[in-house]
Amino acid sequence: MAIYALVNEPLTTEVAVPEDVGGEEPSSITTPEKSGAEWGIALLVFAGSCLYLRLFYNYTALFGDEGILLEGGQRILGGQVLYRDFFSLVTPGSYYWMALLFRIFGNSILVARGTLLVYGGLFSVLAYLISRRVCHRGVALLGAYVTTIACLPYWFVAVHNWDSTLLAFLALYCGVRALESRHSGWAAATGSFAALTGLFEQSKGAGLVVGMALGLALIAWSRNRDRLNRRGLAALLVGFAWPIAVTFIYFGNQHSLRQMITDWLWPLSHYSVVNRACYGDSGLTISALRALLAGSWLNKLSMFFVVGPYFLVPALPILAIGFLGFWVGRLRPNRQTPDVATYYVFVSATLAGLLLSTLATGRPDFAHLMFEAPLFLLVLTWGLNQRHLSSRFLHTTRPLVLAYIIASFTAFSMILLWPALSADHILRTRRGVLKTRAADAALDELDARVQEGQTIFVYPDQPLYYYLSGTRNPTKYEFLFPGMYTREQFEGAFRDVEFARTPVVLFETTFIGRVPQAVSGTPIEVLAEKDPGADFILPRYRPCSALSAEPQKAAFVFMVRKGLGCAGPF
Repeated sequence: MAIYALVNEPLTTEVAVPEDVGGEEPSSITTPEKSGAEWGIALLVFAGSCLYLRLFYNYTALFGDEGILLEGGQRILGGQVLYRDFFSLVTPGSYYWMALLFRIFGNSILVARGTLLVYGGLFSVLAYLISRRVCHRGVALLGAYVTTIACLPYWFVAVHNWDSTLLAFLALYCGVRALESRHSGWAAATGSFAALTGLFEQSKGAGLVVGMALGLALIAWSRNRDRLNRRGLAALLVGFAWPIAVTFIYFGNQHSLRQMITDWLWPLSHYSVVNRACYGDSGLTISALRALLAGSWLNKLSMFFVVGPYFLVPALPILAIGFLGFWVGRLRPNRQTPDVATYYVFVSATLAGLLLSTLATGRPDFAHLMFEAPLFLLVLTWGLNQRHLSSRFLHTTRPLVLAYIIASFTAFSMILLWPALSADHILRTRRGVLKTRAADAALDELDARVQEGQTIFVYPDQPLYYYLSGTRNPTKYEFLFPGMYTREQFEGAFRDVEFARTPVVLFETTFIGRVPQAVSGTPIEVLAEKDPGADFILPRYRPCSALSAEPQKAAFVFMVRKGLGCAGPF
């Protein structure tokens, strides 16, 4: 009830933007940056978010994708150049950002995790400041609350998706400020963050640019031209151009420009072709839902709340398109609230662009929607707010909807929090001390038998082992999926393993059985073929020990090159 009362409090601290040129009515948009009290609230939101996310700081489920970025940063620290010396299917920003963090703060997974704490705080603050412009304070705080407990905790791993989402959020915030203030500095910042978003993840950056361009075009079409002047557009373009120019100059000097462009385009004909998913796919099948909803009425009621975000989050980007259509007709300059309409059109168009980019990649599943959920949750606050969009039906149903959303996201967050709180195994690695729910036999074996800096080959897809064990990957690829990578890429990787006389291989024997779940679009003919990795490894390496795994986790075999003993150390 206390939360409900806060959300429904009267709006008492409106700070109006000055009248528009032409003597129009003052807009009813709020500018929280002009209030010291609002800055104090934003600071508390940041601190509270960081403190909550601290509970996830050193917990790991050893999710392999986290190792891609960490191992890439480690390679760059060792003098390698991305694209020239190792492969990546995304743009370079996250790799060099991680290498910089390692250089400044030390080469540890906890440095990357500490960065996520800051990201979480910024997500919540940006969610508050952007939604506060059109929402009551309580609703804006609710948006920050949901952002904190549901977004990063769902996937608390250091991956490029979170880097690019933060940059996209900063670009959106600066764009909103630029339209409000007509200041070229905010326009330049908007362009810079938009370009950086693309340099951290090309698909998200493209969607962001398309969405923002659509919003600006609609604003110009509505004859609100006083919001878009030549100086601001020039600053926007200059801000957008310089990060891209610096990137092309750097990789040109490293003689890897052509390979960089090839790698950027590689997902279009490989990754996105086989790694496809349905919109909002959460992995919850009908049978799984029935199992969750089985049992007592109390269990069914609790599951009704827990699974709510699986349906609510995918609905938000679609609702953003509805908001865009609703407010486009209210952009006309003779309306009494042009600033409000401009805000909604620009932000909702940006969100529509991000949705478009997610659909274009072929991976609009729930996990990838959650990577952009800090922005999509803005729509949730708009729907709960009665300030600019109200009706008798919405007024009547709002208390029930509000109660369900609070209860549902809170229950969802408890499911995410429990594994981190219950993890009681201390995992001491060469890259930091972590908590897990059980020991990891493969890491223990590497720590006991393989020296730091040694070359090993982990096949097919656990790059986190390279990083946490401090070992080196002899190939250009952090993982190799049949059907996704070409035969030539497999053969090139195997040649690198052979050339390096790699002494140790960790071979996952359960991989082929996991392919349909790991890479959902893998053609059936690929699954019917022999594993190319097995054809290479088995004639050259002999098994030393089978490493037990928890149910539904990969099972590895520790293998050494024929002619070597199993005892080590290697």
